[in-house]
Amino acid sequence: MLTFLGDGLAQTCNGVNRRDFLQVGTLGAIGFGLPEYLAAAESHKVDPTKSNRSAIMIFNLGAPSQLDTFDMKPDAPLEVRGPFSPIPTNAPGMMLSEILPKHAQIADKISLVRSCFHRGAAVHDAGWQIMQTGRQFQGGVNTPHAGSVAGYMLGRKSDLPPHVVLPETMGRGGGNLPNGQAGGFLGKAHDPFALMADPSQPNFKVPDLLPPESLGSVRIDRRRRMRELVDQSVAKFESSESAKMMDEHFASAYRLMTSTQAREAFDLSAEPQAVRERYGMNRFGQCCLLARRLVEAGVRFVTINTFLTVFDEITWDIHGSKPFTSIEGMKNIVAPMYDQGYSALIEDLAQRGMLGDTLVCNLAEFGRTPKVNPAGGRDHWPGCFTVGFAGGGVQGGRVVGASDPIGAVPADRPTEPPEVIATIFHALGLSLDQHLPGPAGRPFPLVDIGFREIQELF
Repeated sequence: MLTFLGDGLAQTCNGVNRRDFLQVGTLGAIGFGLPEYLAAAESHKVDPTKSNRSAIMIFNLGAPSQLDTFDMKPDAPLEVRGPFSPIPTNAPGMMLSEILPKHAQIADKISLVRSCFHRGAAVHDAGWQIMQTGRQFQGGVNTPHAGSVAGYMLGRKSDLPPHVVLPETMGRGGGNLPNGQAGGFLGKAHDPFALMADPSQPNFKVPDLLPPESLGSVRIDRRRRMRELVDQSVAKFESSESAKMMDEHFASAYRLMTSTQAREAFDLSAEPQAVRERYGMNRFGQCCLLARRLVEAGVRFVTINTFLTVFDEITWDIHGSKPFTSIEGMKNIVAPMYDQGYSALIEDLAQRGMLGDTLVCNLAEFGRTPKVNPAGGRDHWPGCFTVGFAGGGVQGGRVVGASDPIGAVPADRPTEPPEVIATIFHALGLSLDQHLPGPAGRPFPLVDIGFREIQELF
């Protein structure tokens, strides 16, 4: 919604006071049209052979148990290996859990890193932050999400936002920490566009992308009069570079709101019912389908949250007793939903010839304890867990690294979050030796010094 705020004052980088004059719903936080945003690919080191690449980050909020999904230990004692059995896959030597049968059918297209760990606290939002940004939140420095960095460095490919979060950004995690799904020190202009709707619901629509006729003529007139109002009240500011950026910001946001391309990309009703059912008629499945449509329409980066919080819903957070999820809940509800939606996404991208240019990464905030707890579940464990990659130049059917015999610590090729983020950037064609404009204007390394992509995946 656009509003004019009568008394708010702000200081621009040119030292000019102005009135805060525009808000356009969630679009106001996206910052489309900033000159460096639009021309990013021209000013940053980008591999031109990967200029058409996109990424989909599936964040498995709640943290799957590596021992019950991707890193089975069938020879370990029962209290370690858990109740499930491994099954063969179509990738030689890769075994997966019986609760992920559709993953087994596409294992030749995915690769697993079974030796990921981090040094952060065993708290959900601490893990969210470090796994999506590559850095711990400390010293008040809020590092931007990988998708926000990609949008800043690469710009956009269409009228659509460069970074979209589905179905919305994460909620509470219990640690009162940033969740990592923001533009961080790059500024609100680089926050992702959050859908804020469940695409599996009947009559699903995106409020911020309603066609102009749905907004009403009065609101449209107010938008069109913005330039006149600014000219009348802040002539000095209007001649500044900051004003030019804001003008382009408005024009680009308005273009998105009126874009037929954007509306069509978000229109799931255009998909055959059989395709929708293939993904699963649930929130996660339809988010996966929507992610494919958005990438197809030119979105650089899509983040899918499998769940929104670890509270009040069944998630991967299998502590074993209420209000958390039991292992049975994971087996009967969470795993089938995830198995269907993810496998449909990978197969659909491959069948459409899009997988080579679309990196799909599966992350989580940590793993689960090596031993089953007295409630029959598993607790938080950042010491070792599995992350997955497919497409975007990644060779499928590979297993990188290994955990020890009980899945507690890396036994081979320990992998830390900066390497995971570096792998995403590498797949998108970004040179890892670049810097971002960090806090107080200081150069901030794109990736922590000494860390590179997981080269064994490519």
